[in-house]
Amino acid sequence: MYLRRTPRRAPRSPAPRPRTTGTLLAAATAAVLLVPACSPSGSSNAVEGAAPVALAALPKATPAALAPYYDQKLTWRGCGVSGFECTTMKAPLDYADPSAGDVKLAVARKKATGDGKPLGSLMVNPGGPGGSAIGYLQQYAGIGYPAKVRARYDMVAMDPRGVARSEPVECLGGRAMDRFTQTDTTPDDQRETGQLADAYKKFAEGCGKRSTRVLRHVSTVEAARDMDVLRAALGDRKLTYVGASYGTFLGATYAGLFPDRVGRLVLDGAMDPSVPSRTQNLDQTAGFETAFQSFAKDCVQQSDCPLGGKGTSPEQVGDALKAFFRKLDAHPIPTGDADGRKLGEALATTGVIAAMYDEAAWAQLREGLTSAMKENDGAGLLVLSDGYYERDAKGHYTNLMFANAAVNCLDLPAAYSTPEQVEEAMPAFEKASPVFGRGLAWASLSCAYWQVKPTGEPHRIEAKGAAPIVVVGTTRDPATPYRWAQSLSRQLSSARLLTYEGDGHTAYGRGSTCIDSTINAYLLKGTPPAEGKRCS
Repeated sequence: MYLRRTPRRAPRSPAPRPRTTGTLLAAATAAVLLVPACSPSGSSNAVEGAAPVALAALPKATPAALAPYYDQKLTWRGCGVSGFECTTMKAPLDYADPSAGDVKLAVARKKATGDGKPLGSLMVNPGGPGGSAIGYLQQYAGIGYPAKVRARYDMVAMDPRGVARSEPVECLGGRAMDRFTQTDTTPDDQRETGQLADAYKKFAEGCGKRSTRVLRHVSTVEAARDMDVLRAALGDRKLTYVGASYGTFLGATYAGLFPDRVGRLVLDGAMDPSVPSRTQNLDQTAGFETAFQSFAKDCVQQSDCPLGGKGTSPEQVGDALKAFFRKLDAHPIPTGDADGRKLGEALATTGVIAAMYDEAAWAQLREGLTSAMKENDGAGLLVLSDGYYERDAKGHYTNLMFANAAVNCLDLPAAYSTPEQVEEAMPAFEKASPVFGRGLAWASLSCAYWQVKPTGEPHRIEAKGAAPIVVVGTTRDPATPYRWAQSLSRQLSSARLLTYEGDGHTAYGRGSTCIDSTINAYLLKGTPPAEGKRCS
């Protein structure tokens, strides 16, 4: 699955991302979390039906074979963005066999801007998996995080292996990706089901052919180990980190592997690593339905709502939207796109889902729906969909969706192996979300055809002995349901749960003074929130 977040305040972020069933096609497993339920080497020892085991911490001593990586000196240079500098770090492609070669990882930072006592490095990750941490740093965190935080910390980001500037996973060219994103994700018959399965197969085959070298080595465990190498190369004794969405899984994994090196960790929009992919997909499907219910209640209070007026129930709003999707399934509408793309059900659904991540996008969604439903103009919803896929006006896609699939399909076994299994599960998905359930159920099939066997299983993360870790959950988060934050906070031995009572995906930097001041105090003074603290 593919998740993301957008801050409510300017400047806007490229969106932290959790794993969600994603854009219906591009997502992989489930929501946002994968990693072995076993040893940090990635070999699974999970038993069918057994309770998830805890992720084992790595030995405190650095193995001799890894010493050259931990001792490397970083050479910083300008990188074309004022105030930021960049470098390249080396890590072993395979931690189990460091002699197998290196992977080059892109790193960026913005030095602390204030005169106060420096607090070291603050590493950030926006989620995904597949979101560019460097893009997030340069476009948002390095300029939009609270000034008093940026004054005391060097703001640092590393694109995880397989992502953006760090030996990116590649799968499909732009035109092929266009066809993939337009594939019908709610098949009506065997022919359409076969077309959807073929689309997943071609996507997986493309990744296997174009990314042979890195495809087996983009797991979350490996990315977390890379973070520890970077911590050492930066000269930090412990890791201070803010991760959003999938970035919470990455941060929690780091804590599980290196509990004694945990400094101040904020895990915002938390994932639950103990949940198998099928349950993740269902949980997320229900989460998007919850978000849609909130949108529906708000929409009918607005004068420009095309799905109903005051007195219209959320269920009726959902029925109107489903009727619109069915119409697009039969007759896609023009968008004015230079490449001739029309708005069909698949792209329209992705556009609507994209707006569920942040209530600030609801006005844009109403406008896009109005144009499409009343003026036969699909341009507005196409803009939302393209933003979700990170497609530019020239038809180029970032590697977000490729990396998303690669990490998800490596981290957890596929939710379903055959179309027949999806059909059997369909009633549960449609119950979880009458609006999105069918499409999100079929999205759960995507890892069935992956070219590399998964190395992970569901597992608990306890991080015994770690310093206090702040886990943040939003009560109506569509992508990382609140109960995931509750579960992770119970697993982590030193966690404090901070609750935001509201809508949208993640909470820090999204307008709540209570949330922001609490996290700022933790980052600057090391003071975790009180047990059970809630904000609105």
